Amino acid sequence: MAKADKTAAMTQLHSAARLSRTALAARLLSHGFYAGQDQVMIALDRENGQTPGQLAIRLGVRPPTVTKTINRLQTQGYVDKRASESDARQANVFLTDEGRNAIRAIEKAVRKTEKQALKGLDKKEQKTLTKLLGRIEANLSNGATMPDEAEDAEVDGEE
Repeated sequence: MAKADKTAAMTQLHSAARLSRTALAARLLSHGFYAGQDQVMIALDRENGQTPGQLAIRLGVRPPTVTKTINRLQTQGYVDKRASESDARQANVFLTDEGRNAIRAIEKAVRKTEKQALKGLDKKEQKTLTKLLGRIEANLSNGATMPDEAEDAEVDGEE
């Protein structure tokens, strides 16, 4: 494999991810949402009443990032924070009626972006792509990292 080709898959994956985020962000902005807010809203739609810490873990981001996003969503009227009934030190975040209504706009923006991204791929190709992306996601999220020397040898094909 030519040296330039060794990173071709990662380069294309990164480019596709960036372009899809940009397209989705533009659609969400037309509904008044900023990058990342959609993920918090969708997570709350799936399980309302999570703590900021739970949201941070679920979304794979740092707690201060979630706190800032929650505060912005609260100012916009999409979420409400309430003191936990079981632990006064904790707050739970809930979608408001306005937030629940906004979920439809978020889902529509996601569907339109997905349709644009998958244009020209038949159902079988879409299924294969989803399966492969799931495998890549699992590989990158397993939490275990190899020591640099072992990793370098594997990348260079010296296993």
